[in-house]
Amino acid sequence: MARLTALLGAIAAALFLTATPVAAHDHPSGITDLVTPAVVRLESVSHVDITLLDHIGELKHVERSYDIPFAMGTGTVVNPDGTVVGLRRLAVNPNDVAIYAANKIFADYHKVKIPADYERHKLSDDQLNHHLQECYPPKTDTATCIVAITTEITAYPNVSPASTTGYKVKCIKAGPNPDDPAVLVPLTPATGVGVPTAPLADKVPDQVGSPTNVAGFLGRPGPDVHHTVAIAHLGQGGGQGQTGRPFADPEKKVDEPVELGGMADKGMVGAPVIGDKDGHVIGLLIGGGKEGKMLGIREVLNVLTAAKVTPRRGAIDTAFEAALTRYHTKYYTEAAPGFQRVLELYPGNVVAAGLLKTTLAKRGGPEDQGTKQLAATSPTSSRPLWPFLAAAVVLFLAAGGGAYLLWRRRSPDKVTEPPQPLAAGPPYDEGANQTVVVRRSQPFQVVPQQQQVMTAQEAPMKYCTSCGMRLGHAHRFCGYCGHPIET
Repeated sequence: MARLTALLGAIAAALFLTATPVAAHDHPSGITDLVTPAVVRLESVSHVDITLLDHIGELKHVERSYDIPFAMGTGTVVNPDGTVVGLRRLAVNPNDVAIYAANKIFADYHKVKIPADYERHKLSDDQLNHHLQECYPPKTDTATCIVAITTEITAYPNVSPASTTGYKVKCIKAGPNPDDPAVLVPLTPATGVGVPTAPLADKVPDQVGSPTNVAGFLGRPGPDVHHTVAIAHLGQGGGQGQTGRPFADPEKKVDEPVELGGMADKGMVGAPVIGDKDGHVIGLLIGGGKEGKMLGIREVLNVLTAAKVTPRRGAIDTAFEAALTRYHTKYYTEAAPGFQRVLELYPGNVVAAGLLKTTLAKRGGPEDQGTKQLAATSPTSSRPLWPFLAAAVVLFLAAGGGAYLLWRRRSPDKVTEPPQPLAAGPPYDEGANQTVVVRRSQPFQVVPQQQQVMTAQEAPMKYCTSCGMRLGHAHRFCGYCGHPIET
């Protein structure tokens, strides 16, 4: 009984599983979509407030303010609060903006020709030249200028509609060299579920020629400026920090260092380099000109540790990665609600919105792996009902069969018919005498046989002269003691 029930239950479970779509497997290789929602455009400006103390003519304080852009590049969000990893060159102005401000205010106020640059200049007028030199840093007791400098870094996220203001970040840790990694934290951290983040790898692939992707912005994100993805391959050699890891095309069809160096100069510097195996960030794009290289992820992780920042992913990333898995394995019916959930959590997600549009167009079509596994569909449900009905019938039959077998086990093997009344037989022989059977094991216990009606013509009853038991008419010996009757 137990084996029969288990077998029927297994059949029902198998029928149920045929109605459930097969779970999608892990990500295929070459996924950059895991990272691109977390790519931001970084624009850095040095803000200078300068006061010129005019002692030449009438004593007067001249105040000016200048905003000096010094860097544009790409960063990667590594924490739901909006923390970004980038390069030092994108966060720290390598030039002395106080010199620029001194040249600018002297040229504007005193109407002299001084280039608006970062060089120290001299004037032909000795008095003006003396005041100009006293305006240049460093600050002294006789300085003719008072200068206050602040750096303003803005991160523009990859959202739609495009953000015109972005959000402000500040550098809390950076290496000493321009191409060393830097950690930028938001002045006002994101609240709620936060913003999309990128997964970071723990090491750089060792194999020479490993394919990678570089994703970044050539301009401020907007309707006409989308993230750019370039294909690259890891070259041989290189090291830590400034030396970096070179790029090289294994087929030598493209001069990748020159190509990526030019893209770095156009705004891709600091962009994440994405491994083709699992879509994680393995480094940052550095260099420029004719030599684009990769700063390895180990250096990035070291700076994050020094800044006491732990990379972390959030609820948006969990929902997005689940939907992305189904999308890339062509389970479009299941991917659609996943992308919709992502947009509920983060409405501006450009990548999720684009993938949802494609998913809806392919859902239920010939490419949809989910619909291929369904033998029949319901107008109101994506799962067929027949497996559930079949499972219900099997379970019902199993229960009925079990009840019947239990009833058979408890009932007797044979049914005993009730005793029937004896049919009337022929009349007894009037001449026959009654026979009495006596058992030796039970003395003096008489087992009566079927009684016969005695008639008046019967012979008189006889008894054994030895034991006294009644004798039959035709008996020659006593049935109890065996004594002969004739003696």
